[in-house]
Amino acid sequence: MTHEARLDLLGQVAVNVGLGLRPGQELVLTAPLDAVPLVRRITEHAYKAGASLVTTLLSDDQAALARYQHAPTEAFDYAPAWLFKGMAEAYSGGAARLAIGGDNPALLADQDPDKVSRANRARSVAYRPALELITNFDINWSIVSYATPAWAALMFPDLSAEAAVAKLWDAIFAASRIDRDDPVAAWAEHNAALHARTTHLNAKRYDALHFTGPGTDLRVGLSEGHLWLGGAERAKNGIVCNPNIPSEEVFTTPHLAHVDGLVRSTKPLSYGGTLIQDIAVRFQDGRIVDATASAGQSVLHKVLDTDDGARRLGEVALVPNSSPISASGLLFYNTLYDENAASHIAIGQAYRTCLEGGTTASDEELARRGANTSLIHIDWMIGSGQVDVDGVRTDGSREPVMRAGEWV
Repeated sequence: MTHEARLDLLGQVAVNVGLGLRPGQELVLTAPLDAVPLVRRITEHAYKAGASLVTTLLSDDQAALARYQHAPTEAFDYAPAWLFKGMAEAYSGGAARLAIGGDNPALLADQDPDKVSRANRARSVAYRPALELITNFDINWSIVSYATPAWAALMFPDLSAEAAVAKLWDAIFAASRIDRDDPVAAWAEHNAALHARTTHLNAKRYDALHFTGPGTDLRVGLSEGHLWLGGAERAKNGIVCNPNIPSEEVFTTPHLAHVDGLVRSTKPLSYGGTLIQDIAVRFQDGRIVDATASAGQSVLHKVLDTDDGARRLGEVALVPNSSPISASGLLFYNTLYDENAASHIAIGQAYRTCLEGGTTASDEELARRGANTSLIHIDWMIGSGQVDVDGVRTDGSREPVMRAGEWV
């Protein structure tokens, strides 16, 4: 297929598989400026699916960078709450949400970490009402990606700009199953496999998972009444959507107080335009008490100081080392992709949907059952072909779940 044909297919998958957009539904779309060609394809397919209105918000890396270079210091404690309030009102009114990723992962690498931290915190506070409607699955939502020149240059620094973008597009299309004869059928088959995996894990009712590998000896207790999820899920509005394209993970909720041991990251974390590499942390009674990184350590420490929940886990996910994204051998510097190449944990907010009755339970009940609360939710990768995972039962006995990064 031509590039234009594959881009059009990605637009179709985003609308029909990622969102499951319904006739009469409104769509709020965010994207980097470079992604306008995909925005146009998605917008066309959304209207063909019966969308009542598509509203697009574009971001620009250079404009974002100008803020850090020229804005007054006090401005970094501000975020446009009025904008996020409007987005929350749209979601409460039934609008779907689609994000196109592709921003430069290293945009803010040389900027003041204090400014980065303050800006991220202000945004997290302002965005939370809208974000809760997304993470609690009140609405159907999804994320896809666009191969921007800055992202491609970071991944393939030895290639020409044109060749780097082409190679990144090949990787995105493959990971999104666009290169299959029937992408929609391929996603249906993949979702069925993920659902079979979650059914198996939910039947096990493990009390904890134990990760072991180079620099890692970590016991992750699981919340009371935890549920494993993965692939397509039904939102509260009744619409089935694939929140992440691509998606290779199954995930659940750790217990906020029952995580102990050492863990080392196996891939860099791109956060807010900063690359944080070689993360090594120690958990005690569920809380990170020591944390180092070979690069981006100051930003990591700022993130961990966001609030008390930022030092505790809100998610644990299992991904086989043989996943298509891992098998590509590429480091994407993008959490959407890299988290689907390796098992991972997330510091911060837990997903209500990963607890039995979690979407209707009170905050106090969820906390009693071990669900964490925070302004942030940040995934970083801890799995590889050298990491084993055991399931620990309530009686202390254990059985292998993964060996050398693969499902047992």
